[in-house]
Amino acid sequence: MAHTDQRTMRRVLRREIAGTIGLLTDEHDFRAMRRYRSFIFDDHTTYLRQVEALLKSRAAQGSHTTLALFDPEDYAAYCAETGLDPETPANRTRFTAELAATGATIPYDGRPLDTLLPALVDEAVRQATWEYATTLLTRLGPCPTCGEDIGRAAFTRASELLARILTAAPPGERHLVCSVSGPPETLVSALHADQDTQGNLRLDEAESLEFTSVLALGLGTRSPGGLVMRASAPGTADRVYGWRMRVGGLEPLTASEVFDAYCTDVETGDLISPEPGVDYCEPPDLGEESTTKGHRH
Repeated sequence: MAHTDQRTMRRVLRREIAGTIGLLTDEHDFRAMRRYRSFIFDDHTTYLRQVEALLKSRAAQGSHTTLALFDPEDYAAYCAETGLDPETPANRTRFTAELAATGATIPYDGRPLDTLLPALVDEAVRQATWEYATTLLTRLGPCPTCGEDIGRAAFTRASELLARILTAAPPGERHLVCSVSGPPETLVSALHADQDTQGNLRLDEAESLEFTSVLALGLGTRSPGGLVMRASAPGTADRVYGWRMRVGGLEPLTASEVFDAYCTDVETGDLISPEPGVDYCEPPDLGEESTTKGHRH
């Protein structure tokens, strides 16, 4: 009887242990892992099928599983730095456990793996973008005119502008895209905001942080860039408008400029037919503080 009780207790405890699986999301990473003899899979499709079967089995037992992006290059570097043998499966487990604490992860929620994999990749890109933008912001240093930390001031300014943009937007769902040009590449960040029936906004915290950091980077470095918003509500045409970054602030785009941006192929420069049911318009007034007058870092 005592042994039965112990087995029952262990079974209950197993259900309360959260696990993390490091996923090889594409063929390139999968081929890189095949260099290790202890990695037993021969093809990516079979690997993903087995992972999904394991995820379903754990979910059926009441266990929670987190999905992490497993990068073979990062794993090799991790083993080299720590002196661990990359051939040992336990060391892959150790690396994956650290990913759960520091890397991009999403919870397994029962959706098919072919749906979750793009979401995991998007999360990894979002985290990398935020980390890169944050690093550049911290390197800007103090303003030579007033001594204020440029990166911190730019982030505060970006937060204020985002709040004003969302407050001034028409009711409904909002989709924002911010792009900042500059070496070595253009940074792009997207933010979704939903409004409930009471007028309250729902934002993803990670998305909002990344978006604000990219906007702050553009403001702080005075890099070329812009911000566009698409507002959607039932029974009305979608409204699209935006701003360009100018001297540490945002300058409204005209309706024709927004139309040209949306109706021009970015690769060929050819005109694209305007999308039906969409109004290309000037943005709402964000208030005096949104102008480019005064001292800007």
